[in-house]
Amino acid sequence: MTEGAVYDVLREALWTAVLISTPILASALVTGLVIGLFQALTSIQEMTLTFVPKLLALVVVFWMSMSFMTNSLNSFFQNSVIPMIAAHKNG
Repeated sequence: MTEGAVYDVLREALWTAVLISTPILASALVTGLVIGLFQALTSIQEMTLTFVPKLLALVVVFWMSMSFMTNSLNSFFQNSVIPMIAAHKNG
């Protein structure tokens, strides 16, 4: 296994991690902005007001995107990791 192959798999793994985390991070960002705007407009500074809606949004988005995350990880392992292991084992 060459150094270039390891870097290619590492690059693809990092890109897969970015793709998988994007829906959750985007929902946290949007929810945080909306709650922050609401707090600024109403002068309500309650800590649970930021935590609870953000947590609920994260859970909902995670539940909705689990299929996408599973398919992305499965594709990464089937197309990159398993062939690399098989090539290393055979050669």
